[in-house]
Amino acid sequence: MTTRRLVLSRSAAVIGAASTGLLLPGMAQAQSGKVRVGFMLPYTGTFAQLGVAIENGVRLAIDQQGGKLGGREIEWFKVDDESDPSKGIENANKLVQRDKVDVLIGTVHSGVQMGIQKVARDSGVLSLIPNAGVHAATRGLCAPNVFRTSFSNSQPTRALGAAMVAKGHKKAVWITWKYAAGDEAFEGFKESYTAAGGTIVKELGLPFPNVEFQALLTEIAALKPDAVACFFAGGGAAKFIKDYAAAGLKGKIPLYGSGFLTEGVLDAAGPAADGIVTTMHYSDSLDTPRNKAFRLAYATTFKAQPDVYAVQGYDTGLLLVQGANAVKGDLSAKPALYKALESAVIDSPRGKWTMSKAHNPVQDIYLRVVENKENKVIGVAAKALADSGAGCKMV
Repeated sequence: MTTRRLVLSRSAAVIGAASTGLLLPGMAQAQSGKVRVGFMLPYTGTFAQLGVAIENGVRLAIDQQGGKLGGREIEWFKVDDESDPSKGIENANKLVQRDKVDVLIGTVHSGVQMGIQKVARDSGVLSLIPNAGVHAATRGLCAPNVFRTSFSNSQPTRALGAAMVAKGHKKAVWITWKYAAGDEAFEGFKESYTAAGGTIVKELGLPFPNVEFQALLTEIAALKPDAVACFFAGGGAAKFIKDYAAAGLKGKIPLYGSGFLTEGVLDAAGPAADGIVTTMHYSDSLDTPRNKAFRLAYATTFKAQPDVYAVQGYDTGLLLVQGANAVKGDLSAKPALYKALESAVIDSPRGKWTMSKAHNPVQDIYLRVVENKENKVIGVAAKALADSGAGCKMV
């Protein structure tokens, strides 16, 4: 009870000081101290590489901007979220309540993000999402203090439908894992494909993370659609690509997908991936000075090649620097901080992008084709594509 009273009395004093323009003893010292930045990312398990790439990207962006936030030094904190949704709230609270971070950066897994989302909404801590595409984060559960720098799950596939119909593929089969990311990717594809005049002849699914595709591939062969569109990622995507070719479908029924189908799996998939067309907000092969400079700096610093996750981390760092500089490091100046983040223009390796009213990137989506283990850009599938933000009360 004593602790609670102390917290409440201090809060009241801070509010009073703010309204009168006075600073209490110790407040100026706190402001000149370090900004506490917390990473809640997967550092073990299937997504460990993604977590490391995101952190690397954040640190590179901030280092390139002088290594400070609004003139203040940074103190870093890290929690391994283990990609475990059941620990999402507990792990987020470690950073917010135990470590008292000013900013929480996370995460990859959409299920874990829902835990972060609850803690962010309850605590008001600035929360930056460098990957998880779950719709609720910038739709029904959006919040003034939550900003995403990556994509919504339906964004890449929302650019796919029109591109397929333009190629004359008017009858398609959709296939994915039946879980949130797969369902939300389907939403984008269905909307764009049917709007362009396409017909989805069958929607096929299997439980996540099942990779026994044979029965469904046999069904696709019997249906004889003009094309197949899908959402898979990681090791399951590599197996789907190889199984698709082994079933005799490659070269007969063109395969399309969200960019995650071919992201980071081309070595594993081998020649079976050649010719697959995807839509994505980034490609390693983007031939721009900005992307080339980023890729060189990342490779030099970390002795590794950057991927889309590194780019999303990098852009998270750029966004945070812009916001912190706008308020001269005073991250407690929330209205001004949020306004700066909302109005930011991010000069990204993926191309310049802005923030939607629901706090999701408004960005170009590229059309890419796999050639010799590379996702080559062949055009822009959609310019400045925004997520709907449906259900977000800020919109």
